[in-house]
Amino acid sequence: MITGQYRNTIDEKNRILVPSKMRAEIPGNSLIITAGIDRCLWMFPPEDWKQLSDQLMEAASPFSKKARLLQRRIIAPAQEVDIDKAGRVLIPPSLKETIGLKKECILQGIKKYIEVWDVDEYNAYLDESESEFQEAAEELGGSVSFF
Repeated sequence: MITGQYRNTIDEKNRILVPSKMRAEIPGNSLIITAGIDRCLWMFPPEDWKQLSDQLMEAASPFSKKARLLQRRIIAPAQEVDIDKAGRVLIPPSLKETIGLKKECILQGIKKYIEVWDVDEYNAYLDESESEFQEAAEELGGSVSFF
């Protein structure tokens, strides 16, 4: 299970270090990286990516406009990247540009995959989604208050 939240930087060669605690949960030495939802990148171990992409393809008809949109935005840009001996992965320039990833970023484990966010973009997302978060927490577990 891939968990944890880490702040990291992208080096001059567009590489980012995947923290050792996350790497320990990744079988093999590669990840599939693609554009995610909410202006972040998703990195999957190959087997988990295969399951998700197969499900997306099987559940949707190529005659469905929404299905094609999901396939084009999530499946098409996916690329396999190697984890080098130092634990870094190369962020493809096209994906870096797609989400506006600059130098400072957040990596967070979401059990089966890793999200990569630009720090400023992630903070804006948290601010914008706070009320929705509160509503979702209440729906799932009763009344939730952090203040």
